[in-house]
Amino acid sequence: MRQDGSAQSYYLYVPSSGGAGAPLFVVVHGVSRNAQAQAHAFPELCERFGVVMAVPVFGVDARDYQRLGRSGRGPRADAALDAVVEEVAMRTGCKASSFYLFGVSGGAQFAHRYTLAHPHRVNRLVVVGSGWYTFPNPRARYPYGIRRSRELPGVRFDPEEFLRIPITVMIGEKDTETTNLRATPRVNRQQGKTRVERARRWVEAMREAAEIRGLAPLVTLEMIPDGSHDFQNLMKSGRLGERTFARLFDAPARAAGGSPSD
Repeated sequence: MRQDGSAQSYYLYVPSSGGAGAPLFVVVHGVSRNAQAQAHAFPELCERFGVVMAVPVFGVDARDYQRLGRSGRGPRADAALDAVVEEVAMRTGCKASSFYLFGVSGGAQFAHRYTLAHPHRVNRLVVVGSGWYTFPNPRARYPYGIRRSRELPGVRFDPEEFLRIPITVMIGEKDTETTNLRATPRVNRQQGKTRVERARRWVEAMREAAEIRGLAPLVTLEMIPDGSHDFQNLMKSGRLGERTFARLFDAPARAAGGSPSD
């Protein structure tokens, strides 16, 4: 619970080395609100690398948090995260002007959209198993593209900024089920019918958008062998934690079990 007594709660881990000057790792849960499981999955790595971790808990009132909380659909989720980060910085002394962001499934939807909307806040991003994506298409209105939307006031998407953020998209090679997946004709046409296909198309679109602007493409795709759409499976069999810390914090490459694929 936040110190001001408001409803925005979060889990916090501070390594034994202390939080002063430490990097901040923000983990965003999926629609099942499994924040506790994710908060318990990373402390060993946070301890090893001296990282403060915050895991915000978006309640059922934040029913549109994956799309940052559009007008009329609950509270602004990006503002809620900013408030958590501010408080965590005050409590721990960690570096929080920008931070390292991770999201899985519905949390991956939030995390990549937050990065597109607020690139100055994110050092690096890892997203895992997102159901669908906001493409860097200036002609398509948000959340399908980056054309400004009255439902998300105050947000202007700038490809010249968000394309400079190193992003790793991870997906289990067996994450091909279509249940519990947004499957409208518009999304299927734009992105494909499975999470694997959608991940590939988004990475391709982001890399192409960078190249068109003369920028180095910093978005990469990393397939997780035998991985499914199950967080615990990915952590245990796919070494998701080690992979994530390798991409975010330059942990030894050997811990990640392979190199990313473009």
